[in-house]
Amino acid sequence: MTNVAPVKWAQRSDSIYVTICLPDVTDEKIELGTNSLDFKGKSNGKDYECHLEFLRTVKKDGSVWKVLPRSIQILLKKEEEDTGFWERLLKDKQLEKTNVKVDWDRYVDEDEEESNPNFDMSNLEGGMDFSQLGGMGGMGGMGGMGGMGGMGGMGGMGGMGGMGGMGNLQEMMAGMGKGDAGAYGGDEDSDDEELPDLESDETEEGGKEGKE
Repeated sequence: MTNVAPVKWAQRSDSIYVTICLPDVTDEKIELGTNSLDFKGKSNGKDYECHLEFLRTVKKDGSVWKVLPRSIQILLKKEEEDTGFWERLLKDKQLEKTNVKVDWDRYVDEDEEESNPNFDMSNLEGGMDFSQLGGMGGMGGMGGMGGMGGMGGMGGMGGMGGMGGMGNLQEMMAGMGKGDAGAYGGDEDSDDEELPDLESDETEEGGKEGKE
């Protein structure tokens, strides 16, 4: 069962302050549109959500949100040309009466704004900027591609240049004599173990002694 998240709001001439009144929220998903906000999340083991269709439009640029221990705080920036106070938060009057309350701790009348012009933003420091959500997600994906940069490690294949170690002409000739290209990739110990296969009485004897 999904419950409706309780919401409070207050405003200034240039911004709206929305509080989702839920403690210890996890798995939160918040999407901001030009005239709406959608929230989903968990609190105390229960699922909550809400859809807010605003009376007027807001903008992502400058709007921020942050999950705090007792609530989710959201600051929404009004459009530049929208300098007046809204009559209410939501387009639907009835829904506002049911699901939204005035945040009296931050409430001021329009004619009192000059004496208390700004919201206290201190609790939103380090919050998420809505204007960055899409970009960050995309960058995250690119970050995964950055992992492909790890393929740069294939540059280590340059280490195959170490095959230059085959500059040891005797080892090359021995390997060519056997027609075993794999000998080139072997280390010194494995090369020595292959020597008994050469058609040489002296080598065979040495090989037998080695086995003994």
